[in-house]
Amino acid sequence: MLLLVVWIVVGVLVVVVLGALAYGVQGARTRLAREVTAFEREVRPLLDQVADTSERVARTDDR
Repeated sequence: MLLLVVWIVVGVLVVVVLGALAYGVQGARTRLAREVTAFEREVRPLLDQVADTSERVARTDDR
């Protein structure tokens, strides 16, 4: 009987630890997605400027 109680407690603890781990990973994934979105928003004007400059250089070289 005592062994059954111990196994039930171990099972509950495993579920709690895995749940906390999954919750932490999900939070980190959400924060990473926010950071990537913010980075893309900050870099987009620079990428557009580089593309415009590259296009202008390509047109100049063709002449």
